[in-house]
Amino acid sequence: MTWAEKDLEYNWHPYTQHKGLEALPVIVKGEGEFLWDVDGKRYIDGIASWWVNPFGHSHPVLAEAIYRQLRTLEHVLFGGFTHVKAIELSEKLLGLLPSNQKKIFYSDNGSTAVEIAIKASLQFFYNRGEKRTKVIAFENAFHGDTFGAMAASGISFFTEAFRHSLIQVERIPVPVAGREQESLSRFEALAKTGEFACFIFEPLVLGAAGMQMYEAAPLEALLAMAERFGIFSIADEVMTGFGKTGRTFACDYLSRPPAMVCLSKALTGGTIPMAVTSFSQEVFDGFYSDEVHRALFHGHTFTANPTGCAAALAAVDLLLSEVMQENVARVNRSHRRFEQRLKGKKVKNVRVLGVILAFELDLDGAHDYYGSLRNRLYRFFIEKGIVLRPVGNTVYLLPPYTISDESLETIYAAVLEAIDAVIV
Repeated sequence: MTWAEKDLEYNWHPYTQHKGLEALPVIVKGEGEFLWDVDGKRYIDGIASWWVNPFGHSHPVLAEAIYRQLRTLEHVLFGGFTHVKAIELSEKLLGLLPSNQKKIFYSDNGSTAVEIAIKASLQFFYNRGEKRTKVIAFENAFHGDTFGAMAASGISFFTEAFRHSLIQVERIPVPVAGREQESLSRFEALAKTGEFACFIFEPLVLGAAGMQMYEAAPLEALLAMAERFGIFSIADEVMTGFGKTGRTFACDYLSRPPAMVCLSKALTGGTIPMAVTSFSQEVFDGFYSDEVHRALFHGHTFTANPTGCAAALAAVDLLLSEVMQENVARVNRSHRRFEQRLKGKKVKNVRVLGVILAFELDLDGAHDYYGSLRNRLYRFFIEKGIVLRPVGNTVYLLPPYTISDESLETIYAAVLEAIDAVIV
């Protein structure tokens, strides 16, 4: 059997209906913005492999940091021990996160980072003997696939089979232009009940919802109201964190900080699975007690893995470097120019924030998240040697910051061709 045939024989892929699935590209090498398959075909990674590779593939700085750490200490349990890399990384992250963030809790992926934040919110009030068992979230949000994160997510077909097994979540409209007051009024009506422990949100950009964007001002108003009613705010920066929006964190656009922040994806530059949930002192103090049962009993075998911490330290330094910050600005400028080229095309709601560019094809009718239109677009780009994953009729770009201008132009040309091809 070929590698592709063995893959279909042995593997179960995420978010995939396997009936009728054709052989997938077998990737054997990555460098910069490029991926190569087993047949030698080259692809431009236009979405940083699900938003985790901001510095491209096989970056030598990250590889060297991981190699050095593996020669020293690959892993040690974090229950009852600690290590220098975790201490250094926590110190560095707390220096970058909103100033109210005081404690770092490590885990291994975005879903679990969110899970920990939700569990901490619910247990905080349980520890106080106060019954707050519900969560507020945005419509169409996506926060992950573990049960708490799944409950907070609003993309129904992802969660329909588990509807009756989830914690209670009430949804409010995303405060996009024209719906700001509706969102705020709905939040206030829920908050007044005193039943809600937390409000979880993707700041400024809802990633899996098709890069849906909204302004900072209405989010500030929601955070102020959450604070007034004693509801913890959880910023899910799993997608938006580490430069995607043009700033280190999307929360950097806000003057009012959240109580908790969830990070993963680009945390280690796409090298090793790792996640972080950061907490304000108030949240941490809700578990600080002479009674052991009030502790946050959550953990993972690979919590604060030293190799992952070493990769993350190197990744943060790369992000903050002058050359990488200029790369982020360069990609943004390029997207802004391409935005002008989309004028007059059959597209709508073109939007750019940081290295993210997104728009909808202006077509009649509804378009399913994984429907035929999305599948046609995906295959079109793959045939062109470009990795993009449209959502319904939404096309978005989120490339590595190091992508060349030439590769960006190749993607733009393919997008323009796709627009014309789909319209025809």
